[in-house]
Amino acid sequence: MSKPGFAPIVRLRGLTRGFEQGGERIDVLRGVDLDIERGEIVALLGPSGSGKSTLLQAVGLLEGGFGGRIEIAGVPAHELASDDRTTLRREHLGFVYQFHHLLPDFTAQENVVLPQMVAGRERSECDARARQLLTVLGLDHRLGHRPSQLSGGEQQRVAVARALANKPTLVLADEPTGNLDEHTSDRVLAQFLELVRGEGTAALVATHNERLASRMDRVVRLHDGVLA
Repeated sequence: MSKPGFAPIVRLRGLTRGFEQGGERIDVLRGVDLDIERGEIVALLGPSGSGKSTLLQAVGLLEGGFGGRIEIAGVPAHELASDDRTTLRREHLGFVYQFHHLLPDFTAQENVVLPQMVAGRERSECDARARQLLTVLGLDHRLGHRPSQLSGGEQQRVAVARALANKPTLVLADEPTGNLDEHTSDRVLAQFLELVRGEGTAALVATHNERLASRMDRVVRLHDGVLA
């Protein structure tokens, strides 16, 4: 239940998504209902191919073609024009993917600075925020290193800092440690959860790993296109 006066940061009602393949329709999402409260970390469990990434794309307002209602921070995103969806995404959402997608020609600090500058913040403020986040993630000694000079775990921690740089109300993470070995995965996830909780940010984290999911506030399971 939501606290009185506070709408969930995410509210999905009857969300559907289908694709045409070889002349046949494949329904990936069949009427998903989901609320995520402000500051709540939710694990989205399901095997590969179950539609977890499709669901994240819907919540992230990254593509069209979805049926049903998508509300972000109380705004009916499914009713918005493309430019307004972009603004809503920029103001409220952060993203972490399985592969870090850092800009190779920029340092760790610069990769965290850039999304803030795109949002119109002053460079000095951006630098301070980047240093703060990277220091919390144990990368204060790697600020000037480019992605090719960082380990896989370090690259992913920079990606986490980048996702939180603009202080989103929700972070969407798609198998954020799926490309790491078990030891590094545990460390990166622990730091991710600590930082997200410290920032008061909500998160929806897609994973197929039951052990990692158990460390989050709540687990929902995607099965046959609906959540259980």
